Amino acid sequence: MKNLTANSMKLRAIFALFAGVTWLNAPSTPAFADSSPQAQLAVSQDLATSQKHKKKRNKPNILAVLTDDVGIDQVPLYGFHSLSVPATPNLEALQGAGLTFRNAWTMPACSTARGVLYTGRYPFRTELQAALGPSDLANSMISPYEQTIPKLLHRVGYATALFGKFHVGLQGNSPFGYSMPRSLGWDYFDGWLDETGDPSSIDTSAGLGETYAGLYPNGYVPGSNYDGADTGACYAADTSCQLMSAPYDSKNPPGRACRDSGGIFVPGESCTTMPSNVDFTTLSAHYVSPLVINNGDSVEIVPSTDKRARTFRNVEQTDAAIAWINAQTQAGRPWFATYSTATVHTPMQVPPIDTLPADAPDANGADTTTTAGTLLVANQMIQAMDHEFGRLLLNTGLAKEVDGKLVVTAAGANTVIIYVNDNGSMGTQVRAPFDPTRAKGSPYQTGVWTPVVVAGTIVRKPGRTVDGMINIADLYEFIGTLGGVNVREANPRRIDSVPMMPYFLINNLPSIRKYDFTFVGPNLQADGAINGPCQFTVQDPPTCSQIPVTKGVCEDNGGIWFGQGADASYPTPDGATSTTPIPSEGFKYCCQVQQWINNNGGTPGTVIPTTAIGVRDRAGFKLVRNEMNDYNASTNECQSATYNELYVVKDGNPPLIDRSDRMIPTPYTQTQQLKYNELSAYMNRMLASAPDCLAEGDGNNDGVVNQQDILNYNAMVSLTSGSSWYDVNTDGSTNSEDQQIISQHLGYRCKK
Repeated sequence: MKNLTANSMKLRAIFALFAGVTWLNAPSTPAFADSSPQAQLAVSQDLATSQKHKKKRNKPNILAVLTDDVGIDQVPLYGFHSLSVPATPNLEALQGAGLTFRNAWTMPACSTARGVLYTGRYPFRTELQAALGPSDLANSMISPYEQTIPKLLHRVGYATALFGKFHVGLQGNSPFGYSMPRSLGWDYFDGWLDETGDPSSIDTSAGLGETYAGLYPNGYVPGSNYDGADTGACYAADTSCQLMSAPYDSKNPPGRACRDSGGIFVPGESCTTMPSNVDFTTLSAHYVSPLVINNGDSVEIVPSTDKRARTFRNVEQTDAAIAWINAQTQAGRPWFATYSTATVHTPMQVPPIDTLPADAPDANGADTTTTAGTLLVANQMIQAMDHEFGRLLLNTGLAKEVDGKLVVTAAGANTVIIYVNDNGSMGTQVRAPFDPTRAKGSPYQTGVWTPVVVAGTIVRKPGRTVDGMINIADLYEFIGTLGGVNVREANPRRIDSVPMMPYFLINNLPSIRKYDFTFVGPNLQADGAINGPCQFTVQDPPTCSQIPVTKGVCEDNGGIWFGQGADASYPTPDGATSTTPIPSEGFKYCCQVQQWINNNGGTPGTVIPTTAIGVRDRAGFKLVRNEMNDYNASTNECQSATYNELYVVKDGNPPLIDRSDRMIPTPYTQTQQLKYNELSAYMNRMLASAPDCLAEGDGNNDGVVNQQDILNYNAMVSLTSGSSWYDVNTDGSTNSEDQQIISQHLGYRCKK
């Protein structure tokens, strides 16, 4: 255990610069209905208790459940799937107790979606425009000068906590380091601050050192039926040992059971002295994680020898959330908790056997380089997530078990539960009829259409669906309003939310939003750098993306790295017998990769846009704008390109989505041209509403360069000489050059 408190007084003083809101009370209303007599009794008690809270006008507790890469096609809540999807009975119980929003959009990438949720502001306003990576500057992380949800709620008496995935800042370039969650307003954080923001690569040695690397692709020693072992020694980090041997359930061989308990399995050995090659330091995706606990000004970096850091992520965060929520309940303080899972983010790993239904198929030999293996493991990770979600509700008094099924009783506990996913499914996990080539990372429907369900004390008539468009930005205002905060008075910056509360008060309300919006683009890196190219060969034709933030992330997602430090070979042209080494210095852009492939006898692929924007209206007309440094196959050259595409998208079964074969061809009809002009004009106005004034010294992004920027600059340089929000020339350093720029522009106001 390690506590980092040397800078706590300095951090506390700096945190004091970042707050200040006004608030007002908002009404709350009760929830839920079920058909079984036993459940009806639980519900009637729940509603009666909820009415008491309503009369007292108590502030409701708020639980935001944020899953990762669980697109709308991967759960049965919307009925869009044609392939087998996992049963999610606990999410379905939430749906039965709440409102389901059928036309909800998020952002195309995980960091962007989280940033919009926590600030209510689109990515081009905060500069958090893509999934964060270790090369991204603090300028593209959520700023401590933003009025985040926990800051708003904290000022009106709420305790606030975040459990699980963070990924709106990375400690490598953040002045606050491991105190990032605290700087953004959370009182308590229990989760993972991975170097890349996402789970590490799987330790394919299963903790047995370099000699065994590559032998165990799922991160543990399987049973003998999968070329593993049925007996061996299971060592704990304290060197204690347990002999494990068959007969074990074939689904849970000794190596997996040992790994799930936090140990390392030495196959074929008995318990003697722990072998020197046993390694408790190597991270392994969802099982051995860089756990950090940020409690007020105290930071605990949990070592990888600690059982908590060696527990499946979804299980560990559930344990932590249960303990914290119950402590707030006992203290009688309203609370806001974000429960942010890593399901089903790559690398894929089978979850603990006790989080799965008894009839779950054997996934020990699943090959996640294949579609079948990927979907099998994805199904089980989603089932485990659903199991842990149910465990969270049951153990915090937000649900009861009636006849073996979950009944959500959050209304009686004066609590609102919000379920949302961050972005669409990863292409390898997409289920028909959705489009795997236009999935996560893109502004197409498969990439941004997400499940949203709200249950609890705000819901008067549960089980309803809402057809009106909402955006993940709207949840910011909704959560603030639940807590009694007038977010428009409390936030001095422009927010992009639209009220959601009327949907809970009026049935069949037409869409309040006139337009929905989504955006993804490159983050800011020192001196104009960009993520390296990653070529995916499983598609036909191959595709190249600059979304993966590192070589490891590229390879964990099945890609070939073409950036600096490339060490692979590329199959050309027949693939089976001919390969060409990739230059180790790599390439800057995907279009250069296609040139190189073409020059070496291969078949160039397509380039994924670096900036992509989507807008739709109430009628379903949707405009997609893609911008990139594209590859021209006819001339073998790179060229700057912008492509605009018009579609009609609609809910339904099957839904109409924006596949390439459904793009409206030109010339447009008069109606189509008018819609194109309208959506294009809205998109342009929206982008123009956030002029970039960082270069003039506006580090806190309030639209003016003034004495406050000087004070903020001094606060930042007291923490770091490296990256910060006052590195206004974005060279990776916060120094006198930045101070001079600020001083030269005092009084400057951004022009909109």
